[in-house]
Amino acid sequence: MLEVSQILTYTAALAVAAAIPGPGMAAVVARSVNGGALTAFSMLFGLVIGDLTYLSFAVFGLSIIASHFDTLFAVVKWGAALYLSYLAWQFWFADHQPIGEGQSTNKKELAAAWLSGLTITLGNPKTIAFYLALLPLVINMESISLQIWGFMLVPLTIFVLLAVGAVFIFGALSIRHLLSSQRAQQLMYRGASVIMLGAAVAMLIQKA
Repeated sequence: MLEVSQILTYTAALAVAAAIPGPGMAAVVARSVNGGALTAFSMLFGLVIGDLTYLSFAVFGLSIIASHFDTLFAVVKWGAALYLSYLAWQFWFADHQPIGEGQSTNKKELAAAWLSGLTITLGNPKTIAFYLALLPLVINMESISLQIWGFMLVPLTIFVLLAVGAVFIFGALSIRHLLSSQRAQQLMYRGASVIMLGAAVAMLIQKA
């Protein structure tokens, strides 16, 4: 079993890491304003799955294995950086439409939002650093069993990320009317674009 201090430290560290502005939450805020709550939460669920993927990597020791495959790591790093750069380009040149409060969302849009959330997280150097570098300093990885992973860490991670993400989503929705103009949307999306490009650069220069 994990000690209470380890649980509290992990919860606090994860909440702070999630709340620090990054490509994931920047995209969620943009989706909240442009697509509404349903689309934003679909993207948030994608972000959560990405986090759980890296959590599983860390718990089951795959980060140690991966560290011995420099070529594979380089391919993944460059692929993630290129994808984040592509998203930054899309956000910068996005065609903004007037926001309609009664807009309907189809399944294709929800699936696209979920996939974007997942891929952004998988390519986010902040997420990678948290789970593969910081997590072992917060929790004794040797004490984590399959039961602890499945019944404690996974639910706790989901709860924290959904709670933090919901704050961003509802905060964005509460000022949605202020961002309804095309100019405001352009500034917001270009700000998200800069954050994504910065994440791509950080991905390439780390351990260069």
